[in-house]
Amino acid sequence: MSWGTELWDQFDNLEKHTQWGIDILEKYIKFVKERTEIELSYAKQLRNLSKKYQPKKNSKEEEEYRYTACKAFLSTLNEMNDYAGQHEVISENMTSQITVELARYVQELKQERKSHFHDGRKAQQHIETCWKQLESSKRRFERDCKEADRAQQYFEKMDADINVTKADVEKARQQAQMRHQMAEDSKADYSSILQKFNHEQHEYYHTHIPNIFQKIQEMEERRIVRIGESVKTYAELDRQVIPIIGKCLDGIVKAAESIDPKNDSQLAIEAYKSGFEPPGDIEFEDYTQPMKRTVSDNSLSNSRGEGKSELKFGGKSKGKLWPFIKKNKPPPPPPASASPSAVPNGPQSPKQQKEPLSHRFNEFMTSKPKIHCFRSLKRGGATPEDFSNLPPEQRRKKLQQKVDELNKEIQKEMDQRDAITKMKDVYLKNPQMGDPASLDHKLAEVSQNIEKLRLEAQKFEAWLAEVEGRLPARSEQARRQSGMYDVQNPPAVNSCAQDRESPDGSYTEEQSQESEVKVLATDFDDEFDDEESLPAIGTCKALYTFEGQNEGTISVVEGETVYVIEEDKGDGWTRIRRNEDEEGYVPTSYVEVYLDKNAKGAKTYI
Repeated sequence: MSWGTELWDQFDNLEKHTQWGIDILEKYIKFVKERTEIELSYAKQLRNLSKKYQPKKNSKEEEEYRYTACKAFLSTLNEMNDYAGQHEVISENMTSQITVELARYVQELKQERKSHFHDGRKAQQHIETCWKQLESSKRRFERDCKEADRAQQYFEKMDADINVTKADVEKARQQAQMRHQMAEDSKADYSSILQKFNHEQHEYYHTHIPNIFQKIQEMEERRIVRIGESVKTYAELDRQVIPIIGKCLDGIVKAAESIDPKNDSQLAIEAYKSGFEPPGDIEFEDYTQPMKRTVSDNSLSNSRGEGKSELKFGGKSKGKLWPFIKKNKPPPPPPASASPSAVPNGPQSPKQQKEPLSHRFNEFMTSKPKIHCFRSLKRGGATPEDFSNLPPEQRRKKLQQKVDELNKEIQKEMDQRDAITKMKDVYLKNPQMGDPASLDHKLAEVSQNIEKLRLEAQKFEAWLAEVEGRLPARSEQARRQSGMYDVQNPPAVNSCAQDRESPDGSYTEEQSQESEVKVLATDFDDEFDDEESLPAIGTCKALYTFEGQNEGTISVVEGETVYVIEEDKGDGWTRIRRNEDEEGYVPTSYVEVYLDKNAKGAKTYI
């Protein structure tokens, strides 16, 4: 099956068909080019999407990615970034292996097609020229034959006419012979040209045209094969990245399988655990036995007398001891539905041995705390260096983190010292390389830095040891004491004085071996006397007896009426005053508050 034999008379149609084939190839190239643009756009969008949800550096989001679920999400974002890279690879390979190659091939194909049809047109023009020569010789032979026939008739007519002279007859005969000779010559020329034309025509239809059409057919078939190969390459380029894309998807699945809910729950415990003990059990109160619901004046006075004997210190009231920690209230008390027996130091929880405030004041004066720590707490300043504003467990974590950071810095400085020492040894052995004395200053500076860091680390290790001594053992049965953990005999570390606790169990002073200053008693009193007493904004009646055993709290008995000087701020405590010398916090659920609507700062309840 050949175009040269089957389509010998379809030159124009073949020309149109081959042009259509090139158009199809160019259309396919355009299709692949647009596909590469889509792949690039898709890859860019995937990268932007992955970047959009990446955690911001040095932000709270970065801390959230400690959890396994967040880590899985982060792995998914990274895998999607690699996934986008594979689409970029598809685009690059399609551009280089299909678009560029086919564009070059189209140019070559156009040149080849142009050459073949140029040869075909040249052969057509040659056969048309031969045909014209044949027609011309044929017409000339026909004309000469007619002229010879007319000359013969004229001679015969002159020869039969008796009136014509012999000379005219001879002239007519010669003319007839000449015409016959011209006719014979034209006949011979026509015959020769005819034979030549037939030969050219045979060559044209059986040799030249078949060869040209065969080449065009081969060219067209190569174009078709090339399109097939390109389509196969188009699929293979996609198939090549499927294993890598599969690995990306496998990575996402692996990240999903790595999610550990138990681990995330433990991380949440480590992040938010305060270290306080839960409230103690509520004692059952037997109402079947007759009980006296009111307290006598003697018991009330005795209770107040005891409160005064324990709360006074150096002529200052217990409320005056903690004027700078208004926001550092005790932890929330039991709910309002608790029975009166649910006092912090009920039979279910052993009472803590209270020590006189005068003794604690003497210890406070001899502990040499840093003044800036107290003032920062009073005025709501920056976070204390020992993180005493945090719950015990959170404080332990912060201190441990600080100790680890200091140890890393110490190790770094020690490595630098070792390097300088080695360099100094090299200089000593090879003086031409440098002066050993030039490194003494740097070595002394590094040693000084190491010593400072060690002192700093010892300071934080001391605080860490104190906190770890205060925290309950994990295996120890939890002790129920007034809704908070009771610190019992914490060990002294590095000759630090015994710490005091604020009502919320946090530590109110820093211990350090350096930068210590003395605090005079007069300065200490003045620090508290600067604050004016808060005005009363109402009254309250004690529904249950509350023994305020922690500093910052105050004891009340059932049925007692006292003044309210600060409302419950949402933490479960109300600040009250019994007289000028006694004020502190009581659980809001233990009292019934009657606010004065006209008092300054009091809220109006409808």
